[in-house]
Amino acid sequence: MLDPRRARTGSTRLAIEKTVKLEINGSTQQIRLCAERTGLPPILIVQAGPGLPVLHEVAKIQQHLHLESEFLVGYWEQRGCGAASQQDAKSVSLQQQVDDLRTVLQWLQNETKQAVIVFGISLGATIALQALEHEPEKAKAVIAISPDSSTIRSDASVNTFLQRQSVLSGDRRFIGKLKKLGEPPYTNPSAFQRRARLLTDLGGIERGKKFSTLLRETLFGMIRTYGLVGTAKALRNLNLVQRKLLPELVSLDLFAHPPQLAMPVHYVFGEQDPLTPTAIVTQLPHAIAAPAKTEILVLDAGHMVHFDQPAVVRAVVVRAGNDV
Repeated sequence: MLDPRRARTGSTRLAIEKTVKLEINGSTQQIRLCAERTGLPPILIVQAGPGLPVLHEVAKIQQHLHLESEFLVGYWEQRGCGAASQQDAKSVSLQQQVDDLRTVLQWLQNETKQAVIVFGISLGATIALQALEHEPEKAKAVIAISPDSSTIRSDASVNTFLQRQSVLSGDRRFIGKLKKLGEPPYTNPSAFQRRARLLTDLGGIERGKKFSTLLRETLFGMIRTYGLVGTAKALRNLNLVQRKLLPELVSLDLFAHPPQLAMPVHYVFGEQDPLTPTAIVTQLPHAIAAPAKTEILVLDAGHMVHFDQPAVVRAVVVRAGNDV
């Protein structure tokens, strides 16, 4: 059972606040558990990626979504992320992340004796959809935020978006950066991160935030969470994981082998997300079988919908938690 401890996050006092180390399929991983009171139903956060940690974003997620008042929230640091060992970072693959999630889900369900809501973000949502096909009894519902579903189609959408922006802006510096980026696919960390910088500055990731702002937020959060040495490891691991996963993700296509799920799936997309073309927004929920499905296209939101429009996303999560 979980041992409650008194802790404080922002102005809210938590009854449960602990970080647990787990030995999962040959690697050491962490999950941070937070709740305002004992006995709440569990929700598992599966972070975006590839290679992005989550523990440094706990405070940001709490400030935006306030899930701890309704749920026991598990923030799972995936294999090779954060201050993990270099060996763990080098052992990453998409299938391994799926297998790891299945193990974490089983652990959390056994720990709480309740079915888990899985809250997946971007690639985390993709991993969740693939993992839960094999764990029909462990999850109550899936919240899929901007799931990565087809790299080829996403890359084409982003390329069209960036080319259109270069024509509209006429900005020589931007045109130069776009030329340097080159055509997709992007199978190395430097090109992938260069594209992320362009998309962020254009409002495609979080609305109203430039890359420099998000970078400062990230570094500050990492140093506060992992310390200086741990932050250096987290940045090293980010590149190692991307170097392993990006070539594999080129062939990612959920439409080729759509998961068949036994629990409800709630899709949330951002209207201003260049990574998710309109065709995917309309087609993906129909391609993946589930007993119940909802999809929302959220206005004035980019890829990180839960940060751009947290009230909308929180309402989806709470409603899923209340469904019988």
